[in-house]
Amino acid sequence: MDDIIKTIRISSAGMRVQGTRLRVISQNIANADSLPQRPGDDPYRRKLVTFKNELDKSVGVDTVHVNRLHKDMSDFGNKYDPSHPAADKDGYVKTPNVNTMIEMMDMREAQRSYEANLNLIKSSKTMLNSVIDVLRGN
Repeated sequence: MDDIIKTIRISSAGMRVQGTRLRVISQNIANADSLPQRPGDDPYRRKLVTFKNELDKSVGVDTVHVNRLHKDMSDFGNKYDPSHPAADKDGYVKTPNVNTMIEMMDMREAQRSYEANLNLIKSSKTMLNSVIDVLRGN
């Protein structure tokens, strides 16, 4: 029974970090078209989440945690729009380094991982209920 409880703790940690990952992805998608306001300013910079394994001392198992949120330092794009207030002397405006297709793929992966962890919790709960039923004599 102890292993089932540990499984639930591990899976809930996985769901928690995937929730953080989805929040960051939604910020990236929401700001995919956020342009700077003045020449020389930078547009929105894509954010990334990294994970790490950490011992959960209360149950004695490794669980996943958010290691850190950091900015993607890849280059910004450029868009020719001489009428934009942030356009440089050549008429180009910096655009965010967010590729919505990549964000959608990351979102899909986070969603699948979240669902896999949720299914593990559901299976563990079913197993626990079966044990309780046996102990009650049902």
